[in-house]
Amino acid sequence: MDAILRITRKKIGILGLSFKAGTDDLRESPQVELIKRLLGEGCRIQIWDEYVSMGRLIGSNLQFIEEVIPHIDSLISSDLQQVIQEADVVVIGTRSVDRDTLAGYLRAEQIVIDLANLERSRRTEWAARYEGICW
Repeated sequence: MDAILRITRKKIGILGLSFKAGTDDLRESPQVELIKRLLGEGCRIQIWDEYVSMGRLIGSNLQFIEEVIPHIDSLISSDLQQVIQEADVVVIGTRSVDRDTLAGYLRAEQIVIDLANLERSRRTEWAARYEGICW
């Protein structure tokens, strides 16, 4: 969180929202708390997660996200390219983005913060700065 907040750029693309890969469970997701805090700090957020669609969320999962981030549906996009290209900082919170796609969409001046600890072979050198947390 602090690594992201130290960056003065405020347009942030979050790749991955769910708690666990391949699910739409948001209740234990650290990204949800991250997004809530970044929004509170005045950041503009766009989110992409191939498994999360507000129209498919039900029950306590839907209730949880609506309570924590009531307007989250306006932040989620199904367009990975748009989320990456419109961000100054790209936060990777999922392993479901491949290196070639990421490299194809990144601009040279962007900063990438990798929370998913992508294997070296999956990381891209196209960003101005590529940082990881806990690796």
